[in-house]
Amino acid sequence: MATHDAEIRWRRADDEAFTDRRYSRAHTWHFDGGAVVAASSSPHAVPLPYSRPEHVDPEEAFVAAIASCHMLTFLYLAAKAGHVVDAYDDHAVGTLAPNDDGRPAVVRVVLRPAIVFSGASLPDEEGLARLHHASHEQCFIANSVRTAIDVEGTWTCR
Repeated sequence: MATHDAEIRWRRADDEAFTDRRYSRAHTWHFDGGAVVAASSSPHAVPLPYSRPEHVDPEEAFVAAIASCHMLTFLYLAAKAGHVVDAYDDHAVGTLAPNDDGRPAVVRVVLRPAIVFSGASLPDEEGLARLHHASHEQCFIANSVRTAIDVEGTWTCR
């Protein structure tokens, strides 16, 4: 069994009363490899100046984690099948809406990868669909959430 750690750090500024709810939501995520990510609540949830739109918010990170896991699994499976992938660019979009219990949730994530293949072994439409399906089935993050995840990508061959 593997564990995955993240340290989340937030400090109240001396001039913030806190109980009036007028405090910065800016904080940092620290990862074991040394990466530090500036984070904040989404300005959709907490108004400026208490949120920091230039920082990563948890909802964006959630969408990025799903998209990244799908991509990494896809690349592994494509290589295993003998396909050469030259580029994989995704513009993933998460939708926040009430879930079945009426609570706000990221209820859907749409992955839109644009994939470029080259070489002698190129997948056809059916093979590409199988790769995406297997990537979804084997993605650790997708297996961990109830969010609907759809793939609406494109691909080209060189």
